[in-house]
Amino acid sequence: MKIDILTIFPEMFESVLNASILGRARENGLLDVNLVDIRPFSELKHKNTDDYPFGGGAGMVMLAQPISDAMASVTGPMETFRGRRIYLGPRGRTLTTELARELAAEEHLVLLCGHYEGVDQRALDTCVDEEISIGDYILTGGELAAMVLTDCVARFVPGVLGSEESPEEESFSDGLLEYPQYTRPREWQGMEVPEVLLSGNHARIRAWRREQSLLATKKHRPDLLEKAELTVKDRLFLAEAEACSFEN
Repeated sequence: MKIDILTIFPEMFESVLNASILGRARENGLLDVNLVDIRPFSELKHKNTDDYPFGGGAGMVMLAQPISDAMASVTGPMETFRGRRIYLGPRGRTLTTELARELAAEEHLVLLCGHYEGVDQRALDTCVDEEISIGDYILTGGELAAMVLTDCVARFVPGVLGSEESPEEESFSDGLLEYPQYTRPREWQGMEVPEVLLSGNHARIRAWRREQSLLATKKHRPDLLEKAELTVKDRLFLAEAEACSFEN
């Protein structure tokens, strides 16, 4: 997968993109992530990329021209471009596991990082296919959001995690939070690993993990249960857990 990130602060990305899973994926050729500095594309004498907003107001707005030219430099003619151009902004569709899977199927993503008070709407109208938000809060710029989206999407690119099952067993993969995880030692500060995980009985382990996911979701994010695909067995287990909580 190819990801181009358009930003006026490319230096913010290097430590994230060159470390851990993302770094290995780039080294192994599974991810082709490029940083594109918008500033050199400015036609202004001092390479400005922002100006005061028409109508007044606080802050600055990013100029359309350098964004448009920077975008064209990575997409080429639009009739031959195969991918999706994304602006990281608060008005966009919220990033979810389902959306990350969808984006991971694309050949090429171009991420536009806004800054200051935003981007000239004309650039968004002509250079962007979709806006995506990582949550209902405000950041100083789109760079951190681009890092989050890149990391989230990369996990669904075949080979990036090493194990094809890894992304399928994590929180939100099936609409539920992940079950508790344990490692060595077997006993630590008087607390022991649940016996079922030491049994070697894979069917029992899967059942236990499913039940723990249901309990964790019910406790921390009950809203997710309304949208999760629950089996009859899941619903019976939750009903029994609810009954037990009332009795206690």
